[in-house]
Order: sequence, then C-alpha cells, then structure tokens
Amino acid sequence: MITIPKIPTVETFLEKTVLDNTLGSLLWSAAVIAVVVILRNHLSRIITSVAFRLFRRRNLRVEQQDFMDLFVKPLGVFLSFLVFVAAIDPLTFPSILNVPIHFLNTDMASVMAKLKLMVLTGCFFWVLLRLVDFITLVFSLSTQVTGPSGTQILFFFRDFIKVVIVLIGIVIILKFFVGKDWTGKLIGAMGIGAAALALAAKETIENLIGSFIIMLDKPFRIGDAVNVSGVSGVVEKIGLRSTRIRSDAKTYVTLPNKVIVDSIVDDITLMTQRRAMLKLELDASASSDKIMALLEQIHQLLKNDPQVIDNFTLNLNDISRNAYVIQVIYYTSVTDWQAFTAHKQQIMLAIIRAIEAIQVALARNIEISS
Repeated sequence: MITIPKIPTVETFLEKTVLDNTLGSLLWSAAVIAVVVILRNHLSRIITSVAFRLFRRRNLRVEQQDFMDLFVKPLGVFLSFLVFVAAIDPLTFPSILNVPIHFLNTDMASVMAKLKLMVLTGCFFWVLLRLVDFITLVFSLSTQVTGPSGTQILFFFRDFIKVVIVLIGIVIILKFFVGKDWTGKLIGAMGIGAAALALAAKETIENLIGSFIIMLDKPFRIGDAVNVSGVSGVVEKIGLRSTRIRSDAKTYVTLPNKVIVDSIVDDITLMTQRRAMLKLELDASASSDKIMALLEQIHQLLKNDPQVIDNFTLNLNDISRNAYVIQVIYYTSVTDWQAFTAHKQQIMLAIIRAIEAIQVALARNIEISS
C-alpha cells in the first residue's frame, strides 16, 4: 500500500516555529512594518494636513507649507517607530539571541526593550521641539509681537525652552538606560567629578547669565550694526551662549555673551548724527579778501543745506609758512553710511566750485576724515 504524503496547508506552514515565534506572527509583523515604512510619508502628510486644518480654524497666519516642513519628517519617523514597537511587542525575543551582558548585569532582551523606549522617547521629544518651533512661528506672525525687540525676546525664549526640553529628554532616556536606581548612580557619578563639572560649567553659566542680561538691558537688537571687542558688523542672532555677528568683511563671528557683557558696546544703528571734518590748505599767496569770500560762501552752503545741523564749525584754523588752513566741521542727520558718503561728496563738490569761482589755489590735496 502506497502512503501519499500530506501536502502542508497554509495554516500548518504559518504555525511553524522560527526563532521562538510562529512564522505567521513574524510575517504579520514584517508586513505591518513594511506597509508603514512605505507609506509613512503619505500617512504623516495626511495627519499633518488634518492637524493644520484644526489649527487654521483659529485664524492663524501660518502657511501650510511651513507647517508641513516642520512636522512631516519627525512625525513620519515617530509613527514608523511607534508601529515598529507595536508590531514586535507581541513577539517573543529569540532565546538564541538573548545572550547575557555581564558588564551591564543584564541580557540582550532587556537591553533591546530599553533601547525601544529610548528611541521612542527621542522621537517624541523631536516632535515636541518642532511644536515649540511652530508656536514661535505663530507668535512671530501675530500682531502681539512687534518690532525687533519683541522678535528678539521671542526667539531667545524659544531657544531656552528647547534647551530645557532637551535636558528633560536626556534625563528620561538616562532613566531607561540606568534603571530604577538611576538617581543614586547619577548623583554618585556627579559627586566623583563635582570639581571638574563645576569648572566646566562655569563658562556656560556665565554665558547664560550674560544672555539674560542682554535680553533685559537691550544694549543692541538683532539687525543692529555694532562694534564690540574689536568686531564690527551686524547682529544676526542672540543665543543662550553666544551672539553671532556678520562682520564688515562678511565673516560670521561668534562672541560669547560673557565677553559682550564685559565689553564696551558701540551700537552704530542708534547713531543720531554723523560728523564730517575736512581741512582746506590754501596757498599762502591767497589774499585775505579771497579767504573771507571763501569762508562766507562755505558758511552759506552749510547753512542752506537742510541735512546739516546748525552748530557747524567754520574758521581759519592755522597759518603756516606755505598755507592758510581752513577747518570745516559739521554734523549731519544722515546716518546711513552710503547716504552719508553721497551727501559729503555733494558738500565737497560745492566747496570745489566755490574755490574755482574765487580763484584760490590749494597748497595740496584736501584731507578728509569722519
């Protein structure tokens, strides 16, 4: 009698045990993970679009693309890993892979379980940081925050809150890694290197205090042209540790806030007037009548210029063997550098025309300073 071998059915095939789990449960978990990984961007965009519509009902001025740029990527990673953890959680960790880890006094299964929680926590705090960026964006576009000062304070507190969130996340992740007695071990580790830790944190604390002083005292704002510690440029960012300045040479200079607080800060943007000074060295052959005529014309020129402040100085300043020196010092309300140089050029051209009309010779070139 011939025995016909049984053809394995799909049910019996899926019930086979592989790595301490049935093949069906392994395939199901793999399929769920694969689908979510493939569709994660699409799913995260759908969730982000729904969330944006809910926020949009509150008449927020945020554009949808800005909202998507903030949340699509971190939300996609968070959803993928969340589904990954949910899919493999019912599975039994293979005993062949569960090797002991002696220096941690644990085994591989425990390490992987803690690693899942650590990564999941990290993804959650990533989304939380993007939420802080979104709230900052909402406030920056609202009418409640106006002017450079309000924006400066807003972004400062954004950075401060993000640092606090990162520190909380690190502490929670350390809790998963160290275990229940994490506080005692952490305090003990800090006690061993307390002196080194204090020295290392000294500069950081001083810079943090310096950032608060800058926020409260407001010696300058973002966008101001400043001169501090030999660096001249435009302030682009005020952070918790340092201030970033785009120098006149277009380099990006980072100055610790402690250095700025302890230095003399010259805010060029707050300048109300600019001073211009020039000297006319007339040839010694010029007569007194021509010198007086030239002084009168320059006086009328400065007096009639609406951008020249009234308290200007014009006088015959010196007499030497080779020249008579006329000094001209005036202040102008034009503070922008490019406009100031253009205005100064107009004044000098008018003086040259007056010299040509009176026919007075110069002893040498005009020396200009400002």
